[in-house]
Amino acid sequence: MLLCAASACKKVDVCFTCTPENPRAGQAVLFNNLSSSGEDWEWTFGDGSTSTLKSPSHTYKKPGIYRVILKVDKKKSLTATKELTVYDTVPAFVVNDSVFTVYQDYTFTANVYNPYNYEVSYEWTFPDSVVSCSGPTLKGYFVTPRDSAEVHLSVTLNGVQTDITSRFHIQDKKTNSLLLRTPQGDYRQRIFGARAEAYRKDPSAAMLLDAEQDTMQTYNGYLFLLSELKEVFPELEGFHIANRKIYYRAEGLWVAHIDGANPVQIDTAECTAMTLDTGDNRIYWANSQGVWYMPFVGSDNNQFVTVPVRLNSLTPVTRLSADTEKE
Repeated sequence: MLLCAASACKKVDVCFTCTPENPRAGQAVLFNNLSSSGEDWEWTFGDGSTSTLKSPSHTYKKPGIYRVILKVDKKKSLTATKELTVYDTVPAFVVNDSVFTVYQDYTFTANVYNPYNYEVSYEWTFPDSVVSCSGPTLKGYFVTPRDSAEVHLSVTLNGVQTDITSRFHIQDKKTNSLLLRTPQGDYRQRIFGARAEAYRKDPSAAMLLDAEQDTMQTYNGYLFLLSELKEVFPELEGFHIANRKIYYRAEGLWVAHIDGANPVQIDTAECTAMTLDTGDNRIYWANSQGVWYMPFVGSDNNQFVTVPVRLNSLTPVTRLSADTEKE
């Protein structure tokens, strides 16, 4: 019995190698299965092709970066994965997506077949000046929607220069936004995680910003009024409610239970406007330094560990509203 138990618990190592390690399009690649055991093999080559051979060979028709997966004995726990770069004899570059939207981050990678380690240099030209470049890799985002945005790469390999240009359609897709009112006008700032669009005038923001702001709210079927809440929060200037917590302006920004228990100050600076985005579970507020945000407070005692992040330096902001409309 002890021998059987030891055998059943024996660890299976799943791994494989690729030969050649830097193949070209049209060149056969041997995948050498080095797994310690197993009887059933499932290969996925990343271009739609598969194999059930133990150590198959495969030929990629196009250059690119392919995710190769080996699964042993049909078990998800027994898999090995490698990213294989397939080069073109002529330099080219690939990008990590196929649909392009303003203010999304994209990575462009040059594929240069250089088995003899010749001297190579890269020069990128991007339509918007919001990029970082490190040799064969370019990272950037588009700020203007357009039908044809050109990304250009010039590769010099062993003294021979090759120019590559690709064109991309850049769409202007709706996403969660923060609307802001200032004495200079109304603005919209679209939010993509950590990426935010620079603010700009947007007349369509006026309707949401003209609505009643942080003085009344219906929550769980009951209408909460600023005048009534002042009995519990005497210094209350404005409020929003979510997840049985009230976020309110009163000599700074505070959070408390909806019944007034456990008040905790989030920001000591004077809060000129605030709003909640229940789609992204964020609170936004404005002070003399700009607009800030942080996740909803989740603890029972309303203590928080996340650090507020400044979204922009626009001042003074007198009203905020979250617009969760999406296409």
